Amino acid sequence: MKIILKYFPELSEEQKRQFLLLQELYEEWNNKINVISRKDIDQLYERHILHSLAIAKVILFKPNTKILDIGTGGGFPGIPLAILFPECKFHLVDSIGKKIKVVQEISSALDLKNIQAEQIKAEQIKSTYDFVVSRAVTAFPVFYNWARKKVKQESHNNLQNGILYLKGGDLEEELKKFKSRISSFEISEFFAESFFETKKIIYLPI
Repeated sequence: MKIILKYFPELSEEQKRQFLLLQELYEEWNNKINVISRKDIDQLYERHILHSLAIAKVILFKPNTKILDIGTGGGFPGIPLAILFPECKFHLVDSIGKKIKVVQEISSALDLKNIQAEQIKAEQIKSTYDFVVSRAVTAFPVFYNWARKKVKQESHNNLQNGILYLKGGDLEEELKKFKSRISSFEISEFFAESFFETKKIIYLPI
């Protein structure tokens, strides 16, 4: 929890309470349904929560912004972002029902009213959103094809609507065809921990 306060010191008491509860809740649910690797559960705040919140170092979502999290798994990046931006609306989707159950139970335990969690494939979603977010669910060109028609064709937050994608490693080949349209942010510029050395946020306006 200290690592969250290190980079986000302005949290309200309610946000602190919610972030603090995440360790206990994920440990409890991970024992029933394995949504986080065993080696990562002890590093939950750094490798999952703070990693998710890196998006907030690139854009501060305005109230009533609608965000779709495709392939949310156990709720990342959607749940940490929903805590940080309580006045925004988040739709967390995954094709695997047991993962969505975890998201629903944790959202309920935290009393997060701004999350809708649904078992559905990305291709089946008919709604549109200001932003689509995700964390390394597939190669970026594949994800782009899933996400591009889900983004409203307008600007929001003084930043054009689009895709915000968390991924690590050498992405040159994946991003080649989008080169001139993409902005890539090194997470190591925001967070000092070595885990983030190769991690990036990809922003692609739609």
